[in-house]
Amino acid sequence: MKQRGRHRRRRRGRAVRAVLSGTALALTAAATLISTSQATVADNPGALERIASPAELGRLRLTEQPVPQLWLDRLQSAMGRPSGVQAVLDSADRTLRDERACTGEEKEALPVEPAATRAYCWDTADAASRQWRPESVTTSGDASEDGRWGGHRVILSGWTDSGDDAGGRGLARVAFVDADDPARLTYTWALLAVPVDGGRDYRGLVSHVSGMTWYRDKLLVTTSGGERDALYVYDLDRIQRATVTSDAIGRVPGGWSAHGYGWVLPAVASYRPTGGACDGPDGAAGQAAAGMPCPTGLSLDRTSAPDSLVASEAAPAGSGRHTRLWRYYFSPDPARSGLLVADSAGTVIAGEAYETKAAGVRGVLSRLEDPAGHAAWYLSRPAGPHGLRGTLWRQDLGGARAPECGSEDTHRCWGEGTGSLSYWPQTGELWSVSGRTLFALPLSSVDRALRR
Repeated sequence: MKQRGRHRRRRRGRAVRAVLSGTALALTAAATLISTSQATVADNPGALERIASPAELGRLRLTEQPVPQLWLDRLQSAMGRPSGVQAVLDSADRTLRDERACTGEEKEALPVEPAATRAYCWDTADAASRQWRPESVTTSGDASEDGRWGGHRVILSGWTDSGDDAGGRGLARVAFVDADDPARLTYTWALLAVPVDGGRDYRGLVSHVSGMTWYRDKLLVTTSGGERDALYVYDLDRIQRATVTSDAIGRVPGGWSAHGYGWVLPAVASYRPTGGACDGPDGAAGQAAAGMPCPTGLSLDRTSAPDSLVASEAAPAGSGRHTRLWRYYFSPDPARSGLLVADSAGTVIAGEAYETKAAGVRGVLSRLEDPAGHAAWYLSRPAGPHGLRGTLWRQDLGGARAPECGSEDTHRCWGEGTGSLSYWPQTGELWSVSGRTLFALPLSSVDRALRR
């Protein structure tokens, strides 16, 4: 696999260099853009800046809001005994295509340098739909220390309904992927929901799931749009089976419906910004106005003590506002499995925070590099205008670097529309989504590319 990955990387590198050096493209670029070398210099975000101001750190506080136990018990009593991840995997009714069966357009979204060593494309019906798009990924490598859940290797991918069609609602769903056999990944869908009416019903979560993290038995996802909370929490031992197949959501004549899907996850808790709501259309506008934390990227850092949830925001390009990066620590209390450290009032504080000049950050990953606690932060940014690719920066307090490719040594070598980042420590792989393609590559290959 590694040998094939190296050959693929060389082939793509040669292809990109040939295209970038073409005379026609050079003339077009000269007429529409500043030179790649100039863009590279201007694009470099430089070193991280630590946020030390108590007032600034205070804006990152969250308030934990558990769904009342009575609500959860009432919903369970009405819907029946909940299931776990195993039951969902057993019902998988779709198959991911491996890279050989992906279309040229799907493969075009993959990184150029470093190249993906594994790539998968969704079932053709899901891939053809433009109503839904994949935005985030997390794995059983996040969930448990041995990288498995119930003995299985599992990938979860969050998708968002664009709401553009006549029936669109801006809903959120999760693909449960059985990844035990790397040559044949199967999956099925579950709808994300929120209990309402005292637990007598539920509604669909209306939000972008641009970031998600699976830690122990909990799945934490980002929210946006009409949701007032920064994060929602789902218990993966409380997955309910839908009994009616219809486009409706919630209690219906004859049982329960989940927008046509066989499974539904009712939220068990949420985290709301202590100082106000995340009320922008995608989290960014409300954040710019209120200064509240509206994370768009999430990942797990097991190198911190205790384990931590890493968050990033997506400061819009051209806004003149620096992007914030920060972390919350997970509670070591077994009674609070998968929840964040909170005081008696339910207040959660950020363990540390930084600012970066990188705009439009979509994915974030942090890894401590030495006993002194110095961390490297990996930040993914989507493709820019004029067909430019995305960028993956490795940034710390000393500066920033990104892999280079092409005849002009551009930093635009990452995926075209890259989503969140997730590290699988047991395999050493970095997982992400770009366009409609799910892919993985060794994190070590990113670091090697930075040393060239």
